[in-house]
Amino acid sequence: MKSGVIILVLLATVSCVLTQEEDNAVGELLVETLINPETCTVHSAMGDTLQIHYTGKLMDGKVIDSSLSRDPLFVELGKKTVIPGLEQSLIGVCEGQKIKATIPSHLAYGKRGYPPTIPGDAALEFEVEVVSLTQQTPWQKMVNDVLPLVCLALVPTLLGLVGLYLYKKANAPSQNKKKPKDKKSKKK
Repeated sequence: MKSGVIILVLLATVSCVLTQEEDNAVGELLVETLINPETCTVHSAMGDTLQIHYTGKLMDGKVIDSSLSRDPLFVELGKKTVIPGLEQSLIGVCEGQKIKATIPSHLAYGKRGYPPTIPGDAALEFEVEVVSLTQQTPWQKMVNDVLPLVCLALVPTLLGLVGLYLYKKANAPSQNKKKPKDKKSKKK
């Protein structure tokens, strides 16, 4: 009798786990092209700026956010202004292209979700239309790629110079303005 109850509990547990996995079965980012422009000479890359209209939904179809009633959203790829899955799905798109991105929870809001709108471990589906694409200029590329490296090199250099200054100041002969008193003159 006890073994029958244990088996029933195990079966119930396994079926619950399997149904939860089916709800959040998206394990990797899936990107499907819905509309492809007739000509596409420029594909988006990191550092480019996109203007997009989007509609985000839970996997059950409930809309969580949409930009269709507002101005398009500006997204600079690589600046982490949107969830990682959406940013990854926007790499390699063209102006005028429309995509559907199915984003797993670890590339969206993760275990915590975004209460009360997005539950924890929720996979999301975004339909995105690329309104415009502006490529990164050489100046922007230099600022984004080289400037952080220069700043990284400047910090230890400045710290070294401050240390050298303090070391020299500590080891310099003291310049007391007071004249040392003679011990013999006190005896008089």
